[in-house]
Amino acid sequence: MGYRVVVVGATGNVGREMLNILAERQFPVDEIAALASRKSLGTEVSFGDKTIKTQDLDVFDFTGWDMALFAVGSDATKIYAPKAAAAGCVVIDNSSLYRYDPDIPLIVPEVNPQAIHAYANKNIIANPNCSTAQMVVALKPLHDRAKIKRVVVSTYQSVSGAGKEGMDELWEQTKAVYNPTSDVPPKKFQKEIAFNVIPHIDVFMEDGSTKEEWKMVAETKKIVDPSIKVTATCVRVPVFVGHSEAINIEFEEFLDEDEARDILREAPGIMVIDKREAGGYVTPKECVGDFATFISRIRQDSTVENGLNLWCVSDNLRKGAALNAVQIAELLGREVLKKG
Repeated sequence: MGYRVVVVGATGNVGREMLNILAERQFPVDEIAALASRKSLGTEVSFGDKTIKTQDLDVFDFTGWDMALFAVGSDATKIYAPKAAAAGCVVIDNSSLYRYDPDIPLIVPEVNPQAIHAYANKNIIANPNCSTAQMVVALKPLHDRAKIKRVVVSTYQSVSGAGKEGMDELWEQTKAVYNPTSDVPPKKFQKEIAFNVIPHIDVFMEDGSTKEEWKMVAETKKIVDPSIKVTATCVRVPVFVGHSEAINIEFEEFLDEDEARDILREAPGIMVIDKREAGGYVTPKECVGDFATFISRIRQDSTVENGLNLWCVSDNLRKGAALNAVQIAELLGREVLKKG
């Protein structure tokens, strides 16, 4: 016996990826519904070897459905997620709306699976920010061994994190560079993204950090340990898919780089590719379509007493969004609903 599953926002990048991953991982689905806004009504999307038509989110009845994976913005989620939850359908939400609600669990299954039981508070589970998700997968096994005091992270985030509009803008601006008669001014991003980097994701806050940087701080504390100090600089780069992070970690105890490498090799969800030679590391282009979070460039930081540096790369549409949501659904089914 399987589950009745809803994917909300099924025509977007993340929604389509959710459908792909549910099929790839052979999630036990008895029935699936793909929902979208009225303007996308009837659009066909793929689920494995099947093609399904989207239904109207505005009039959909969630009664009798087991779980709904939401891949729409916070405004739509605020309207429809409580309706689904009230109808008895467990919501797994990819927006930022519920991440900081103390009554709603924020889950990365490799890191804090025990939090799944708190779903019952409001029948809602939150999916973390894409840049946080891959980082905490790397941090947790190291924290368990040597207790992390402080993390300094710089991100190199792909344009797909800003949706289809971001990907289209990079594509059109890149073409325009080679066409002197063409000009594509920035719309989705604050400045031209083609052949450029932009140290600005989301809005600025009073202390000078951006909302994206604040998210990494708050979410790491909620998912891993509230005592960890985190400082982040988040940068948009002209890459279509795949987020990269340069992470500096300071521990309570000394952790040798070789032991750290061994720990990460054994950790769930991680692939270590770390050869000290040309090409002996993973780049964002190489991680696209993969489930794993890739770790490279593991090395001692001699400027602090107990420090390590590492390079972390992941497909942000997968681990940073759709894959993590499906893994939460798998965890929910395995530990709570127990149908499949």
